[in-house]
Formats: sequence, C-alpha cells, structure tokens
Amino acid sequence: MIHKHYDVIVLGRSIGALTAAALLARRDFTVMVVGHGERPPTYRLDQHVLRRRAFTLLAEPSPAWRRFLVELAQSQTWKRRIVPALPMLQVVAPRRRLDVPPDMVLFGREIDREFPELRRVVDELYAELAHVNGAADDAFSHDALWPPGTFWERRETARYAAMLPYARAEPDADLLVEFPRGHLFRSIVTQSVLFATDLSALPPPFAVARLHGAWTRGLMTLPRGEEELEEFLVERILAHGGRCLLDERAASVHVRRGTAAGVVLDGDDHPNGSSFVITDMDGETLASLSGGEGIHKRALREWPRITSSVGRFVVSLIVRREGLPEPLGPETLLLPFPSSSSALAGRSMTSSPSPPRAAGDAGGRPSSARATRPAGPGRPVVHLQRCDLPPPSTDTLLVAEILLPDRGPLSLLEARQAVLDALTAELPFLERHLVLVDSVHDGLPVWVYDGQRRRLVERAALKGAAPGAEPMVRQLEVDPPGYLGLAGEPIRGPIERTLLVGRSVLPGLGQEGQLLAAWGAARLVTRTDRRKERMRRDMWSKVEIG
Repeated sequence: MIHKHYDVIVLGRSIGALTAAALLARRDFTVMVVGHGERPPTYRLDQHVLRRRAFTLLAEPSPAWRRFLVELAQSQTWKRRIVPALPMLQVVAPRRRLDVPPDMVLFGREIDREFPELRRVVDELYAELAHVNGAADDAFSHDALWPPGTFWERRETARYAAMLPYARAEPDADLLVEFPRGHLFRSIVTQSVLFATDLSALPPPFAVARLHGAWTRGLMTLPRGEEELEEFLVERILAHGGRCLLDERAASVHVRRGTAAGVVLDGDDHPNGSSFVITDMDGETLASLSGGEGIHKRALREWPRITSSVGRFVVSLIVRREGLPEPLGPETLLLPFPSSSSALAGRSMTSSPSPPRAAGDAGGRPSSARATRPAGPGRPVVHLQRCDLPPPSTDTLLVAEILLPDRGPLSLLEARQAVLDALTAELPFLERHLVLVDSVHDGLPVWVYDGQRRRLVERAALKGAAPGAEPMVRQLEVDPPGYLGLAGEPIRGPIERTLLVGRSVLPGLGQEGQLLAAWGAARLVTRTDRRKERMRRDMWSKVEIG
C-alpha cells in the first residue's frame, strides 16, 4: 500500500539535492525532500549561534548557478541577498600578509609589496586563469550531462569538454611550474584549491585553475552562510508546491521489480511512492538502504570505489570584536610557516599594508607573546571565516576548519587546541577576548571563557547538536578516477530510477560539481515526461532573461 505518490523523492539537504528539487518543482513535478538525518548548518548554546560546517559560496559565479537563478526568476532577489567579500581572499603567514582584492590594480600592488620577484609570473598565472575560467563558463553554460553516461551523452559532452583547457593534461602537470619550489605563493594556490575541492589530494590541472579562480573572481558571501542558502532553496521548493521534511529520515528505499519505486520513512509501515529517487548520498550508502535489492549488474561489475582518509575538522569561536585586527577579512588562509624564499621581512596580520594604519586594540605592533610561539610544520593550515554578528551584539563568530588526516600527527582530540594555537599565533589579542570555543567533531565539552579563565560546559546544554562526537565531512578518494579525472560515481545510481547529486559525483570541482550533477539529474527526470519537457521549453518565454 502506497501512502502518497510523488514524481521525485529527494534524500538529503545539500546544495546539490536542494537545487535539483527546486528545479524539478519549478518544472511542475511533484517533489518531496527528506533531510535523511543530515544535521542543519547551525546549532546553539544559549543565545550564541555556532556553525558545524565552514561554507564559502565558491559556485556563485558558475553558469550552473546563474542558469538556476534565471530558470526560477530569482536573479534580482539573489542580488539583494549577497554581499561582496572584501578582500576576496586573505593569506596570513608569519611576517606575511597578502590580500586579494577584486581590483586587479590593487592586487598588483599587493604582489609588488610582498612578492616583487614574482610579479611577471603572477601576472601570467592570472591571465591564464582568466582564459581557463572563460572557457569553462562557456562549456558549463550548456545543458549537457556532467559526467556523461550513455554513448550519446558522451558524444554531446565531449564537444563541450574539448573547450576546456588542460582537460586532457597529464594528472601531474604543474600550472605553477614557473614558481620556485617551496615558495609561499605555491602554498597559497594549492591550499586554496584543497579547501575548495571534495578530493583529499590535489585535483587535475583544470580543476586547480577552476577552483583557485573561484576564490579570485568576485567572491560573494551570504550574511548567515549556509543556513541562509538552505532557506532560500527550501523557500523556492515550497513556492512551487514541493514538500520539505528536513527532520525526517528514510528507513529504506522501496524496490519493486528491480526499480526504485519509493521511500519508507522512519516510523511508517508503508512507502511513499515515487518515479525517481534523487540523493546526495554515495552509491554504496544508497544500495544499503535498499538492502542490496535491485542493484543492476553493471554497477556490481564497474562501480568506482569511494574511500576517505581525510576529514574537515571545524571549530566555532565566539570572540569579542575588539580582540580582532580591523583588517581581518571574511575569508582567510593561515599558513603555518614561510618558505626560505618568503622568510624576508614582511607584514603580519597585526600590521597594515603600506601606508600603515591603526587597527585599534588588535592592531599595532606584534606582542611579545607572539614571539614565543614559533611557527613550525606541526601547525595545521587553517581556513578561517569571519562573520560579524548583527547589532546590538558586539561579538564576532569565527569558523575555522582544517583538513585532518585519519593517520596524521594530530589526533581528533588534539585538533581543537591545535586550531586555537594556530589562530592565537597570528591573532595575538584573540586569547584574552574569547567568549566560547567548540567543535561538534571531537565530543569534548564546550570551552566557555570568563575573562581568561576557561570552564567546561557539557554538550547536553547545546541545542541542535549531538551529545557525542559528530562525523566530519569527508574528503574523497576515487578508484579509478572518473571522467577527465574530475568525476567519481555516475549520476545514474546503482538501482534503476535512482540519481546521485552529491559530492561523490564530481568531487574534483567541489560545489560547482554538485550543481552540475543537480542539473544533470533534473535533465534526466524532465526528459522522461515529454509534456513537461515541452512546457519547460515554452517556459523560456515567461522566465526572466538572464
């Protein structure tokens, strides 16, 4: 017995899952979204809102996102929500600080100040990045399937893939070959890419150019981060008649005659029927939900192996605003130690670019405490986000993440303190202005600060967080690598009428890969209904002109 039948049931609340759901709801398909146990982006301790994930909107300039806004007629609404990141990226290392502003003239001055010996090669690098990203924008603006599956899909996508520079380059080709080995600028590029990709290692050269380019070509932010993006997407799904059950969980995928025919929710005896099941899980997890039933032979024979040995460890810090340097930007990379070529006298986070300017309590000269914290290879690279809380609050939320190997020198229980040490090494006034520090990943009590004294608050006091440790978002390894070295699993899942739109489909491209997978899934569903496919073509006379 079927409770209710939907055209599509979507499992997950990631950007890929919600984008696919919103597109299909807009195209007049009946859609139900089930959160399937994925936790929301934020949790609370009393009045303090903390984040369990760092979130940078790197896919905002992508044609995949722009086409989505146009189809849903939301371009103007979106423009009112986003705020430019100024600077787009900031890099802080011992005795070094580099800002990447949107204005290339100002960026040239930054390079002249910090790396004058590299001015020519940096100019050539960013000219090449502009070329690569322009070609990628042209390729991704077409409604093709990435990654392709069938013969005709491969033939169609290959036409657009031929437009991509470095797409067929050797995996170990080096875009930074002109830069000296061990130079700090190499670390700036590679670390920005590692925090943007969903792979645990550096992706192929095209993805390196695409992902570093995403940081440096007009980065935008949302004031409330991932939570605000989720609200925007859910609002669009509901506006077009969809149903969202983000707190519900699927107990199993209902399979009938070898085809996915619905989903049984936790606590229900009967399934909700559907023509398609779309999910942001990987194929193996999806197959386990069906109890191994309905997996087609090709999936059993050829399915890629997805593993992980690196996770994203995230720490949330509430800090009094006067404890932060005035120039600290919304997106910062803290690099632990300079190379020999960049160890010359430079600027720290607490000193301003020429001409010098005051930075309040946190500005001015480095403190003596800073000199007692030598930088070393044991300190992790930190991606730091600054989120100033709205008035009347005078606090700032800092979200710091590191890439934590399962078998590295740093254990899970040591990671929170290691992140805090890395931050206080470059932000010397931070320690005396801490309000609270927490991570959902280590299961340790919340650190609450009264003055300079730390007290421990049990995790049971948190709202929206598990009492124990929560798993980290994992970086992926794919064997064998998929299409162009960018792909992992195919969009078509291991069971007929299931589609994948998660991080495992195009992990090499990070967020943009999830959007491309969502477009691919929406296309496959739409083409099964000729009437709605015709309606979508007719709709272009009614939606906004992008």
